Amino acid sequence: MIRPGARSPAAGSRGTGRRPAGRRHAGSANIPRPADHLTNVSEAMTLEVEVPESETGDRGADGPADRPRKRRKRSPWVRIPLWVVLGLLAVAVLTPLTVGARVWHQARQDERPRSDAIIVLGAAQYNGRPSPTLQWRLQHALDLYREGVAPAIVTVGGKAPGDNYTEAGAGRTWLIEKGGVPAAEVFAVPVGRDTLGSMEALGKEFDRHQWSSGVIVTDPWHGLRSKKMAEDNGIEAAASPTRSGPSVQTRETQLQYIARETGGYLSYVLLGKSVQVPDETIRRINIDPSRSPSSDPQPTR
Repeated sequence: MIRPGARSPAAGSRGTGRRPAGRRHAGSANIPRPADHLTNVSEAMTLEVEVPESETGDRGADGPADRPRKRRKRSPWVRIPLWVVLGLLAVAVLTPLTVGARVWHQARQDERPRSDAIIVLGAAQYNGRPSPTLQWRLQHALDLYREGVAPAIVTVGGKAPGDNYTEAGAGRTWLIEKGGVPAAEVFAVPVGRDTLGSMEALGKEFDRHQWSSGVIVTDPWHGLRSKKMAEDNGIEAAASPTRSGPSVQTRETQLQYIARETGGYLSYVLLGKSVQVPDETIRRINIDPSRSPSSDPQPTR
């Protein structure tokens, strides 16, 4: 029997919308609620997203994530090769400029100290007749001889394939026959098709005569390299260049000869090789006939 004013369990349950406390505990312990499931899923998703953030986001000052940042700093082994490369580039640029300036400076010098011999470097000859360039050199050597710079003249230079005469022989003959120099005071060294080969043979000729000093007669731009080669073969050398010829005709040809002699000097100093003078039969067409020397030597100045 139900007393008046009392509620049945079912009616109370329906009226308040609450379940009994005991029944609620029993159900929540075994059956997961939808909200709990969503919470677990969001936590799992949060963990998956936080992994890349820890690699690319802000890193702590003391955590292990600071190590990748240290790798971005340049190590000393990266900076040292950079300085080496810059230094090599500077040397590659400044060295030719410095040598070119020395070639130009030496070309402007006219050194005439009292010496044992005057050295005439070879140039082309045509069947025993000196080319204009060789004849200018011979005339300049004759002037130095008459001034008393040295008591002897040495001509040097071999011959090209197919030639019957050597550069040294053609020069000696011209000095004796045209210049009037006694044959006993003119010596020929008919060896070498480049400056280095001629200087090596010339050093032996100087040793044979027990000479030690010489004045080199050549083109202005050739003075620095020829002096260096002569000194390396035991000759105390000076240079008195000619002021005529194709190498001093125009500014363009002067720059060409300076550039070639700069490369020749560096080739000899660094590699021990000589640069052969261009074939004068090609240069001959650029010579002004009006400026060519006469076949007869000039009188003493």
